[in-house]
Amino acid sequence: MKQNTSQKTSIFKGLGPGLLLAGAAIGVSHLVQATRAGADYGFLLIWVLALACITKYPFLEFGPRYAAATGDHLIHGYKKMGKFPYWTFILITVGSMFIIQAAVTIVTAGLAERLFGMGWDNFTWSFVIIGLCILLLLIGKYPALDKAMKIIVSVLGLATLTAVILAFGEGRLDQALEMEAPAVWNKVGIAFIISFMGWMPIPLDASVWHSIWTREKAISNKSKTSLREAFADFNIGYLAAAFIGLLFFLMGVLIMFGSGISFSGSAVEFSGQLIDLYGKTLGDWSKPIIAVAAFIAMFSTTLAVTDAFPRVIAEIFAEEKQSTESQKWKNYRWNVFLIPGLSLLILYFFTASFTVLIDFATALSFISAPFLAWFNYRLITGKQTPEEAKPGKAYRIFSVLCLVVLVLFNLVYIYTLFQ
Repeated sequence: MKQNTSQKTSIFKGLGPGLLLAGAAIGVSHLVQATRAGADYGFLLIWVLALACITKYPFLEFGPRYAAATGDHLIHGYKKMGKFPYWTFILITVGSMFIIQAAVTIVTAGLAERLFGMGWDNFTWSFVIIGLCILLLLIGKYPALDKAMKIIVSVLGLATLTAVILAFGEGRLDQALEMEAPAVWNKVGIAFIISFMGWMPIPLDASVWHSIWTREKAISNKSKTSLREAFADFNIGYLAAAFIGLLFFLMGVLIMFGSGISFSGSAVEFSGQLIDLYGKTLGDWSKPIIAVAAFIAMFSTTLAVTDAFPRVIAEIFAEEKQSTESQKWKNYRWNVFLIPGLSLLILYFFTASFTVLIDFATALSFISAPFLAWFNYRLITGKQTPEEAKPGKAYRIFSVLCLVVLVLFNLVYIYTLFQ
């Protein structure tokens, strides 16, 4: 009994990086893409949500597995593998980080105004939100991020589940099942499936973030993270991200599907339509619940991203210059201002062409997914990983099948670009 209690305490103590991954994941992919999938196609695309979560699972899981087994992060592993994996990852990160930071911040800003009604424009809210994130990260460091995300993901899960239960309580399920979904196997439908799968639950470069957070957790706890702790933490976080993705999908089905409304392509306006439809369907009293869920979903992503990219850049510099922990922290502090600051400049000067920038970042993330999956697979099955931490034969076969699916969807995506 004492041993079981000790194991549970150890696993609970190791929780954190997985919930950070969940917080980073539960953003535009959930609030907009998952909800829109249900809103436009009813239950027809639920298989896409499931397939995306299943096929990305092993390659995201390899991040914390590698960190627990070696005490290091995937960037270090990529560099040991050779120049191609290492510089490919750097190119993906630098090519997308400013745009991703700007995108998640502007959506959070729009939802903040919707929730709090201060009369501020999106840029002012973006500045305030970024400031709050930086303040939390610099004063509290990793432990504050860890604790904040546990609260945020818990509140988000509760608020979203409450909203879905309310929708079920209104008898909307039968109505949604009776409606005929539109055709999906056309150019528009296929493009949406590719987009939905590409960002659900999170792009694969987040496996690197998770490996860094796992290492930071071990440093914070002053003890090595065991493989058991890393698996439990990842599975809890990933399951939370997948479950909340399903909840947002159900909100789209139960509240928006068959409403006859033409939904906006803007993430903020689309979220506003969801909130308004809840009010019309269930009553104005239900609006604050979904408004809180939407805002927290995006704030969790903004906070996680504001931390992740500076950590990645700091670790890349450390690989190049063999920096000490104190030097890495100094580099992190510079980048936690620099990256969000440049992202705010992008919002200020390139608002008119912002959708083009987002399309570029999403395309880069999607096309790079099979490469990162292959790098992670090679790393976790290669000589850098201790034998006891390597996946078994069945899991390797499953991983290869998942990689094949990612490659096939990538080929379909490239094909649609030229149609």
